[in-house]
Amino acid sequence: MNSSVDTRRKSPRAEKRLVGLMGPAFVAAVAYVDPGNVAANLTAGAQFGYLLVWVLVVANIMAVLIQYLSAKLGIATGKSLPEILGERLNRGPRLLYWAQAQVVAIATDLAEVVGGAIALHLLFGLPLFLGGCIVGVVSLVLLLIQAQHRQRTFEFVVMGLLLIITIGFLAGLFISGPDWGKTAEGLIPRFEGTQTVLLAASMLGATVMPHAIYLHSSLARDRHGKASQDVIPRLVKATRIDVVISLIVAGGVNIGMLLLAATALPGKEGTDSIEGAHAAITEALGPAVGIIFAIGLLASGLASTSVGAYAGAEIMAGLLKVRIPLLVQRLVTLAPSLVIIGLGFDPTRSLVVSQIVLSMGIPFALVPLALYTGRRSIMGRLANPTWVKVAIWAVTALIVALNVALIVLTVRGDA
Repeated sequence: MNSSVDTRRKSPRAEKRLVGLMGPAFVAAVAYVDPGNVAANLTAGAQFGYLLVWVLVVANIMAVLIQYLSAKLGIATGKSLPEILGERLNRGPRLLYWAQAQVVAIATDLAEVVGGAIALHLLFGLPLFLGGCIVGVVSLVLLLIQAQHRQRTFEFVVMGLLLIITIGFLAGLFISGPDWGKTAEGLIPRFEGTQTVLLAASMLGATVMPHAIYLHSSLARDRHGKASQDVIPRLVKATRIDVVISLIVAGGVNIGMLLLAATALPGKEGTDSIEGAHAAITEALGPAVGIIFAIGLLASGLASTSVGAYAGAEIMAGLLKVRIPLLVQRLVTLAPSLVIIGLGFDPTRSLVVSQIVLSMGIPFALVPLALYTGRRSIMGRLANPTWVKVAIWAVTALIVALNVALIVLTVRGDA
């Protein structure tokens, strides 16, 4: 009887400790609601209504599995995925691998800096180039918090921005309710023409982010270090809960954006750009919703560019085996974004293209993740069971197939 009482008394404290272990997945989840998602989801909803809802649902299910495995790799090894790649690749392949990962990091920053610059333009009328510089400076400040070994503070700041993002992008749905019947029809997987394949690849690249795959293992390592065997089961349990909750939030935001566009934007001119979509949302739902949406977009740009730069630093450190000063690494990924803004390229089109580049980089992160998390020599007793191996390789095959289709369509000039 006393034993039973003691167990009940200990349980709340154990649950508190479990909650205290959560947080890294919410940082990684910011990558799933960056401005690239806004461009891809609004474009898909405005042009094709509810047709591509299924893409976001499937992508989010994939993301739960992928992010969990990345975090589990960091817990089991005390190392990040880039670190393990750097240890196992010879110099030539390692440098080539870093080059493609760096292109992915630049494409990531492009989406996030451009999105933040557009938000500052919508809110305050600032020129895009000046807005991009401001986003870059603020993101550097956020990164300095993490660099000063204040990991938990960095997580709380990013989670606060994620809350603002959620409110900003979903507020319009309370005024313009979606057609739930058509939403259900949108869960049926199908395409309608090559443009929908292009958009699906863009939405996938915006949802399953390569830099988030690399980063989550680093977040788990930085938070937990090399965990002892008796602590690992509790860390894995906390991570599983962390990933599911954070990606339910991120997935809900993405689907909400598409539903908002499908409900409020079809038939309106100019909705193929974020500025045009913002104007259409303001006209249809009122200026208050337009302002809230722009604030959400700004929070998205600030949070995601900080997380993206953090990932870029980890990729460079793991694959080049050198620690580059934070300011230098920030400039490496920020400069191309500012150049593209300064040259006057269409910002929304740049966002969509950047997501396609990210989609191309997903297999390079997924294949080693699937390989390494399935090996007992690396993972020990946390190695993937057979059904997880089948699932992660099926996800990898599906993404590669979609990318091959996209390349073929692009070469043919259909995309």
